[in-house]
Amino acid sequence: MSGTPQGLSLEKCSNKKDTLYKSVEIEIRSGEPAVLLSYEWFTSYAAKQLGITLGKCWAPPKAHHNRLTLLKSIHIYKKHRVQYEIRTYFRHMTYERLTESTLKTFLEYIQRNVPEGVAIKITKKSVLDLPPTVQLTGDKNWIQCKRKNGLHIIQ
Repeated sequence: MSGTPQGLSLEKCSNKKDTLYKSVEIEIRSGEPAVLLSYEWFTSYAAKQLGITLGKCWAPPKAHHNRLTLLKSIHIYKKHRVQYEIRTYFRHMTYERLTESTLKTFLEYIQRNVPEGVAIKITKKSVLDLPPTVQLTGDKNWIQCKRKNGLHIIQ
């Protein structure tokens, strides 16, 4: 008995290329800075356990303030107002040099454990091959582009 199901062969799984990601930036936001700090610790610890390189973790010095001023009364008494304020705190984390399979596992794990009241935004930067029309010349500072009407050289 083998560890794979009968209909699945290992050759089919290994032929697909794994996409490489240069960096993944995760932005989390919430109304409570302590919750963000705790969640940052959780994601950093999970990344360390998976062998993911942690880049930079930072937070803006001030929260984003959204103020709303309303009248106390619906129709009259324009002098009497109430002011509401919503503060949103942010934290940014950058993880570097990931494969697609590792990233999928990591993101699924941290997204399933997002605390209540926390929003998460993920930005991925992948590594791509140069298109076949672009070639590097002998000098590393020059790039050559093949066009229909001839060669175009970019410095």
